[in-house]
Amino acid sequence: MPRERTVSLPVIAREWGRIGLTGFGGPPAHLTLLRQLCVERERWIPARAFEDDIAATNLLPGPASTQLAILSAWRLRGVPGALAGGICFIAPGLVLILALAAMFLAGDPPSWVSGAAAGAGAAVAAVALHAGLGLAPASLRRAAPGAPRARWLAYVLTGGAAAVCAGPWLVLVLIGAGLTETAVGRGGAREPGRAGGGRAGGRLWLLLAAAPVATAAASLTALTWVAFKVGALSYGGGFVIIPLMRADAVDQHGWLTGGEFLNAVALGQITPGPVVHTVAVTGYAAAGLAGGLLAAAVAFGPSFLLIILGARDLERLRSLPSVQAFFLGAGPAVIGAICGSAVPLALALGHAWQAAVLGLAGLWLLVLRRGVVSALLLAGALGALAPLAGLPAG
Repeated sequence: MPRERTVSLPVIAREWGRIGLTGFGGPPAHLTLLRQLCVERERWIPARAFEDDIAATNLLPGPASTQLAILSAWRLRGVPGALAGGICFIAPGLVLILALAAMFLAGDPPSWVSGAAAGAGAAVAAVALHAGLGLAPASLRRAAPGAPRARWLAYVLTGGAAAVCAGPWLVLVLIGAGLTETAVGRGGAREPGRAGGGRAGGRLWLLLAAAPVATAAASLTALTWVAFKVGALSYGGGFVIIPLMRADAVDQHGWLTGGEFLNAVALGQITPGPVVHTVAVTGYAAAGLAGGLLAAAVAFGPSFLLIILGARDLERLRSLPSVQAFFLGAGPAVIGAICGSAVPLALALGHAWQAAVLGLAGLWLLVLRRGVVSALLLAGALGALAPLAGLPAG
C-alpha cells in the first residue's frame, strides 16, 4: 500500500481539522468529506485506492471513519501525516463535547438545558434501532443462502439478547460469534498461499492483537478498561459502543444515571467528528476533565496503532478467509447488539413525555426516513419546551 503523494503537514492539519469541525452526521458524512477532498478535489488518492481503504478499515475493530481519516493522511505523509491528520480530525469534536458535558452534567443547569438533554436523550433508542436496521441488509447479502443465513440470524438474535442481558460481558459474545463462524463457516479451510503467505497472515493477526495488548497495558483503572473496550474491541464501531459502555458506566460504576447516559449518546451524535467521542462524556462524569481526556486517548489510541503499525498490510488483511469469516459472525452479532440496546435505553426514560418524543423520533427515522442529526435536534427542541409547559425535565 504505497503512499500516493507527499502533502505538507500544515495542509493536512488544516484540511483534516476542517472535516473534524464540519463532519456532522457521523461516518457517512466523514467518508463523503474525505472523498471530496482526497479523491475529487485535490486528487491526492486514486478513487480505487480510497474505496479499498474504506473496505479495509471496516474490517478493523474501532471507529472506522477515524481509521480511514488516519489512513488517508498516512498515504500523504507517512507516520507524521497520520498523527497530524488523526489528531486534527478528532480534536474539534472532542473539545466541543467536553464543553457540552460540563454544561449538561453541571449540578444545577438551567431548566431548558435539562429539558433539551432529556428530549434528545429520549430519541436515542430510536436512533440505535435505526442504526442497527440500516446495517442489516448489506450484512445479510454477504451471507450465502441456506445454513450461512440461518447462522446469520442466530448471531443477530444472540447479539440482541446479549445487549439486553449480558451487560459488560457483551464483548465476549461478539468475539465468540466471530470465532464460531471462523471455525464452523470455513469448515477448516486453509488460508490461500499458506506456503508463501503464512508468515504475512500471522503478521496480520499479530497486528490486530497489537493495539489491544498495548492499550491493555495502560488499563489500570475501570475507566481505562471501559475506554479500551470502546476503542479496541468494538467490532462494527459507531453505535455498538452503546451496549458496551452502558452496563459499566450506569449499572456497574454509577458514573452516569440512565438519563445522563442517554444525554451522552445524544451529544456524541449531534457534535461533529466520531461518535466514539461519547466515551469522553463518560470519562468526564467519572473523573472530570482529566477523565474525559484520558478516556478519549485510550479509546482512540488503538486506531492510531493499527494504522501506523499495519497500514502496509491492510490489503492482505482483507483477503484472508479467516478474517472475512470472523466478521461474517461478529458483524451480525454487532447488528443485533445495536438493535437490542434500544430496550435498556427506552427503559431508562423517566418521564411520560419522553416516551412521546421517542415515538415521534421513531416515526421520523423509520417511517419518514429522515436524518439522525435532525431527529436529535428536534427532540432536543421539544425537550427545551417541556419546562415551559410545566413538565418535569430533571
